[in-house]
Amino acid sequence: MISNLWMTNIAAWLFFHLAISILCLMIPQSYFLKSDGFRLYAWEQSGNIWQKLFRVKKWKNVLVDGASVFRIGYGKKKLHGNKRDDLMLFAAETRRAELTHWLSILPAPLFFLWNPFWAGCLMIAYALVFNFPFIIVQRYNRGRILAILSPKDSKSKKDITKK
Repeated sequence: MISNLWMTNIAAWLFFHLAISILCLMIPQSYFLKSDGFRLYAWEQSGNIWQKLFRVKKWKNVLVDGASVFRIGYGKKKLHGNKRDDLMLFAAETRRAELTHWLSILPAPLFFLWNPFWAGCLMIAYALVFNFPFIIVQRYNRGRILAILSPKDSKSKKDITKK
């Protein structure tokens, strides 16, 4: 039987995940289209570093897309087209998803308020383990898309679905 403490933890995480997701969905898409936030760094090699370090392609499809679960938002399981505007929109939505997952880590220290120290540490570990794979996938996907969209990239006409 699950103790009241664990039921409180489950309910709190459910609240935080849903509240943060809803708040991020309320941010206008235009913000993410023009946002410089969550820029990729040169060391990320247009997202390729994530594939090299974590073999993202092998496991990214098993992650659940919140848009499909809640039937709201922009689904990121597959591209919605391969035109420039479609790719820019997809890249923008990876920014929204990344923001959502970064913000979902922030409440973790609050769990120390009602948990013993070891359980608070477990809640921080949960927040990191649950959110980092999603952040990595968003950065990986956005890096690939932005490399294709880049005017400097000689392969910019290549269809992203073949990569």
